[in-house]
Amino acid sequence: MKLKVLSGMRATGSLHIGHLFGTLFNWVSLQEEYDCFYEVADLHALTTEYKETTHLSTNIKEMVKDYLACGISPTKGTIFLQSLIPEHAELHLLLSMLVPTSWLERNPTLKEQIRELGLSGQINYGLLGYPVLQAADILLYKTNKVPVGKDQLPHVEIAREVARKFNSVYKEVFVIPEPLLSSSPKVPGIDGKKMSKSLKNHILLKDTEKTTKEKVSQAFTDPLKIHKYDKGHPQGCVVCAYHRLVSSEEENEALQSECKKGTIGCVECKEETAKRLNEGLEKYREKRVKIKESEVEEIIIIGSAKAKEEAKKTINEVKEGMRLWRS
Repeated sequence: MKLKVLSGMRATGSLHIGHLFGTLFNWVSLQEEYDCFYEVADLHALTTEYKETTHLSTNIKEMVKDYLACGISPTKGTIFLQSLIPEHAELHLLLSMLVPTSWLERNPTLKEQIRELGLSGQINYGLLGYPVLQAADILLYKTNKVPVGKDQLPHVEIAREVARKFNSVYKEVFVIPEPLLSSSPKVPGIDGKKMSKSLKNHILLKDTEKTTKEKVSQAFTDPLKIHKYDKGHPQGCVVCAYHRLVSSEEENEALQSECKKGTIGCVECKEETAKRLNEGLEKYREKRVKIKESEVEEIIIIGSAKAKEEAKKTINEVKEGMRLWRS
């Protein structure tokens, strides 16, 4: 029997190249080895965007299109919508009884979100408690492995702590999940900060060739390389970071060498990088436009029904362990 993997993304709409190189390539390879559950986390999206839900349905479908276009297979794994499975919310509530607020207040990812989104003094209960909902997502499917980068390890650790506490206080229900560390590259936004749609510094997978070229032309470069023949410092240049994603090691070293010697200017480098990036994204764009909305809806419904079967078994075990009545 294959080990289970669970991962997901907040349903905030179309995905960007940071998702592709940082997450989706890894997901595609994992589905060959593991029993993968890929979540469309619409409840998590509400933690910061509860006031604006007009486009939530569209955002869900747009994200699933990107999953499919990048090679996530609904036959090799399970693509499901979080809110179609009430057991997520139910387990979140039950687990919240076990979690001290200190575990949540020290969460470094929450602190980063507050800084990025300017939410100081404005965080709601849902945002503070999202690691508990995330723990519920993971534990509900008795997940063995959770693919994360090093910066996301605190998320998995909270799920592990919650699972251990539940198993100790009540009965052995939960698998203790292990992080599956990814060596995927971190992709900067065009301003040099973390790529994020909320910061509007992203390049979408579905962006046109023209839009992609325009965004790369606006990308942050070495501030000390003012003129074409000035010697550059590619290690801090966003454009060089993008070039590294879409070129061979040999090609990238050659470009960096030219930059350092001052034999290539930033304009040329941006044009070459945009061209390569567009060539790399072409197959995803072509596949994406062929995906019908009805196909996406069917995949969501079928995958969610399959996930719900697993979730219902676990929630019944949890209720039995806590001595609650079961339906």
